[in-house]
Amino acid sequence: MTSNEQTNHQTQQTHQTQQQPSEGRRPTQKQEQQPAAAQGQPPTDGAPILVLGATGKTGRRVVARLRAAGHTVRAASRTAETPFDWSDRATWGPALEGVGALYLVGPPDPEPIADFVARAQAAGVRRFVVLSGRGIEVYGDSFEPSMAEAERVVREAGVDWTVIRPNNFSQNFDEDVFHEPLLEGRLALPVGDVPEPFIDVEDIAEVAAVLLTEDGHSGRTYELSGPRSLTFAEAVAEMAKASGRPMRFEHVTEEAYVAELIGRGAPEEAARSLAAVLTFLAGGHNSAPVSGVREVLGREARDFTEYAKRAAESGAWG
Repeated sequence: MTSNEQTNHQTQQTHQTQQQPSEGRRPTQKQEQQPAAAQGQPPTDGAPILVLGATGKTGRRVVARLRAAGHTVRAASRTAETPFDWSDRATWGPALEGVGALYLVGPPDPEPIADFVARAQAAGVRRFVVLSGRGIEVYGDSFEPSMAEAERVVREAGVDWTVIRPNNFSQNFDEDVFHEPLLEGRLALPVGDVPEPFIDVEDIAEVAAVLLTEDGHSGRTYELSGPRSLTFAEAVAEMAKASGRPMRFEHVTEEAYVAELIGRGAPEEAARSLAAVLTFLAGGHNSAPVSGVREVLGREARDFTEYAKRAAESGAWG
């Protein structure tokens, strides 16, 4: 897992408790039979595309790509141009009005997802692209219950759906909980030397934009990763080289990591949740690169070295 907003959703929660969502098998592309009503659905035909979590790591990039391609986009979150709050159902109707397709990033609490999807379906939303996380078939709802629930609900709703399951985001190193420790020169995690095919969020956004606007992907689940696996120590070394800053990786126990997070101000529940995600990663369940990016975009995923150079040039690590 982790993709997704998994270390991704989880790392956001260590910074902002209950924040509006901003996580080695083959084949990586899976397809299930769709109800007749959901097959052959046309594209959005000019109807607005609703992007939830529009200020998050994936959402804001999905919005930018869709708008650059000339699509009408409704960017929604508690702080975006279209107000949307999972806990305030009065915001749902205005956000959904006239929408043809929807990028679904679930809330921390899965409870409202089924009602929201039903409301969206009744409002005329025809296409759902769900952000989930790689490895979810192993960990289920143990770490990110909203991802498992979102997958289940759209599959059972009789709609045109596609699920994306990314690996750990490269951008967790410069936009999330890994960033501050790197600036201090030491990233300590309970992951050992397990390799991880980190994925660039730009690739996730590009894939999502295609799935929201092009036919041929209904009923499919795409696992997304970078083109090669590298350990966290190797990733830190690449970022140190690109930035010219001294950085090192250190393996620590799960309990030591929880203590560090709490010491940085994270709530204990969020700290333990993130530590559990990283311990799952240490099992190597998601270590092998997969080909979902190539299957959707017709090219290889961006390499981690490209990400590190781009982030360093932007001043991410000073």
